[in-house]
Amino acid sequence: MIMSDFLGAIVEHSFLRNALIAGALASIACGVIGTYVVTRRITLIAGSLAHSVLGGMGAAYYARVAYGWEWLHPLYGAMVAAILAAFIISVARIYAKEREDTVISALWAIGMAIGIMFIFRTPGYKTDLMTYLFGNIVMVDDQAVQLLIWLDILIVTGGLLFYNQLLAVCFDEEFAKLRGVNITFFYTFLLCLTALTIVTLIYVVGIVMVIALMTLPVSVAGRFSTKLWQMMVLAAILSTILTTTGLAISYGPDLPPGATTILLAGTVYVLVNLGAGPLRRAIVILIKRRQAAG
Repeated sequence: MIMSDFLGAIVEHSFLRNALIAGALASIACGVIGTYVVTRRITLIAGSLAHSVLGGMGAAYYARVAYGWEWLHPLYGAMVAAILAAFIISVARIYAKEREDTVISALWAIGMAIGIMFIFRTPGYKTDLMTYLFGNIVMVDDQAVQLLIWLDILIVTGGLLFYNQLLAVCFDEEFAKLRGVNITFFYTFLLCLTALTIVTLIYVVGIVMVIALMTLPVSVAGRFSTKLWQMMVLAAILSTILTTTGLAISYGPDLPPGATTILLAGTVYVLVNLGAGPLRRAIVILIKRRQAAG
């Protein structure tokens, strides 16, 4: 009943179609870049990038309302803030003497503070604040969908075009250096792609829960993959299923789609990890029995 009502609503309402498109686009980017993030173990850095974007979104939101710059979508501000934060973290890691974790924590807090200040100073009722923090995929408009399409093309192209170089950076930097890979460039490039991926997720699950959708499907996919590209494909498919199912479940009872999606992702993650051990042992026993019989 829930699914039939949801399917009927998709045909009737364009905002639901936009939501489905946005969820799929974000899921594809998440599958590709989230795999690198989990493999490289830079989840904390991704969290800092996610929270720092609120500064850019707040500034763009303020300019849009206070000065009437209707063309300035908050996602533009998010892109600028995310890329700037990625460069700051990269420079701090490679060149500066300051500890990387200190810079990450500072960007996390300062970005949020700047965003809150701008939103607080914005005239009128701040209806979009909860959307930015906790996501509201049904609020995705046509302008945002077009921007997400271009972002998705850029992210996926960059992630796949330099697959071998990013793979080397994620697994063995020293070996990559010996092979002539520019570690500094590709590490910074990976952070920039991560920043752009976070921007695609803001409307889907919000700034607060962005890391969960970027990492949980990838972690589940890793249980059933032996190669990095397989993780990317499975994670993208699983993320798409989760965002679509979360939207469908939340539509009838009027639940928050972002939180519903994350709860689904968390449930799948827990169930897979609980069942992985017994399933692996059963497979090993089955293989041994076949070998003994042969």
